[in-house]
Amino acid sequence: MRLKIKLQKIYLKILHDTRNEDGFSLIELMVVIVIMGLLTTVVVINVLPNQDRAMIEKAKTDIRTIAQAVEMYRMDQMRYPTMDQGVEVLARAPEGNNIRREGYIKSLPKDPWGVEYQYLIPGEHGSFDVFSFGADGRLGGEGLDLDIGNWNEG
Repeated sequence: MRLKIKLQKIYLKILHDTRNEDGFSLIELMVVIVIMGLLTTVVVINVLPNQDRAMIEKAKTDIRTIAQAVEMYRMDQMRYPTMDQGVEVLARAPEGNNIRREGYIKSLPKDPWGVEYQYLIPGEHGSFDVFSFGADGRLGGEGLDLDIGNWNEG
């Protein structure tokens, strides 16, 4: 009988201890939610401006790559691609050339805003212009909307 009473006491003690440890209190949950909110705010404030800068840098890098491919085309063909050919000709092997079996660039990227890069020959800023209209997709602008081209590299 004593053993049965002892087992009941042990069982009740275990049952009592586990009931107190189940789950989290409302205060604990609120503290975690506030901390997560603060961390999210810090990340958003620090990351979003960097994303804009990264898009501009990607456009500048793409433009440099396309401009280099245009120059390589000129060295092989003794002329720049025409406006009718555009920069699309850079991604194909040149016709009638037995030496070069591939294009001057693997593929033509789109600008970070999903628009094809523009090509102008003769250029307004040099022999040729390769450029992006920026975030607004229109000529001119300021900030993110500023046109990015091979004339304002650096």
